[in-house]
Amino acid sequence: MRLAVISPFVDRRHGTERALAELLERLAAEYGCEVHLYAQHVEDLHLSERRSARSARSTNSGAIFWHKVPGIPGPHLAQFLVWMFLNGFLQWWHTTISGASYDLVLSPGINCLLPDVVIVHALFHRLKELVREEYEDSAAHAGFFRQVHRRLYYELLTALERRIYTDPKVTLATVSKRTAGLLNECFHRKDVCVIPNGVDTKHFSVAARLARRTEARQRRGIRGEDFVLLLIGNDWRNKGLSTVLEAMATLSTLPVRVLVVGNDTAESFRARAAHLGVRDQCHWEISSPDVLDFYAAADVYVSPSREDSFGLPVAEAMACGLAVVTSVCAGVAEYIHDGVDGFVLPDPRDSQALSQLIKRLQAEPDLRHKIGEAAASAILEWDWNRNAAAIWELLKDAKTGTQPTG
Repeated sequence: MRLAVISPFVDRRHGTERALAELLERLAAEYGCEVHLYAQHVEDLHLSERRSARSARSTNSGAIFWHKVPGIPGPHLAQFLVWMFLNGFLQWWHTTISGASYDLVLSPGINCLLPDVVIVHALFHRLKELVREEYEDSAAHAGFFRQVHRRLYYELLTALERRIYTDPKVTLATVSKRTAGLLNECFHRKDVCVIPNGVDTKHFSVAARLARRTEARQRRGIRGEDFVLLLIGNDWRNKGLSTVLEAMATLSTLPVRVLVVGNDTAESFRARAAHLGVRDQCHWEISSPDVLDFYAAADVYVSPSREDSFGLPVAEAMACGLAVVTSVCAGVAEYIHDGVDGFVLPDPRDSQALSQLIKRLQAEPDLRHKIGEAAASAILEWDWNRNAAAIWELLKDAKTGTQPTG
């Protein structure tokens, strides 16, 4: 099967992009797919030697070819508009002028106008509601132009979702029942296939985390008695960082620190941490392909998400034997047994409940160990091979026009 896959970037620094990398490598290696990846940036992916788009008509299979799409600096809205135009033009050029052909166009989200299959990792209709709530939140101090920009950006994305997700010819899959329910609620799509993410348990494991723990903490200046919370993501507001900071402010007598990882803008959160008196307890780092190094430095993974279709770092932290805290608004919560292999907050904004839970986990190392062991055992059932097999079946059904059953 020849696939055109449309994604701005593919790497192993971010959850959604890491999931896509795992999928594409398996589709090529295990199912003989010839993947033509239209992206602006690709990192840590096993690419085949580049060739012309015309050769997509060949009978060769089991390869990934990257067609680089140019990008521009500037606001997200401008970048997105240019991305949509240029990836669409490049596909048109290859198929119309160069004579290439693809069986299906696959997109992880809203990345092109004419996809055949979309794997939904985020629903902007829901994120738009959260942005509206943020405007009404007196604690939010985003500038006027930034607010206007974000509003226009979400208006565009939700309009594209409405156009694409209501088209019955587009096959939809998602990573959680929560997001499938939202797709039904917003777009009346009852035919969405739920295929949860997997975890590379050979890479993310208790033994691997413990082997790197001492060095990972020493390099960051973390003392032996420090109790380190970890949060990874690119939208810290939706990941619940504000709730984490508020919870930490009530634990001033405890040696609690937080390691925040991602490429979000930190200024407003640094200001919030300073206002709450916890600025010196916060450590900020940009994302890295070596995600295991972050888990190695932590004692607990904490992400009381306001909205998250899945939450891959939660699952990876579980595989590493860390106790995890998330919320009912994260898709990964569907697969966690509260109090057994993790903790699920009913309200992602309840900083008092989170504070009490952090205090308990800090005081009871045996509880952390018990929860972490149960998490690492439960996660063994989550496998990228199973994920790829389910998506392969979905692609075959989409190619033949068969209704998905998952």
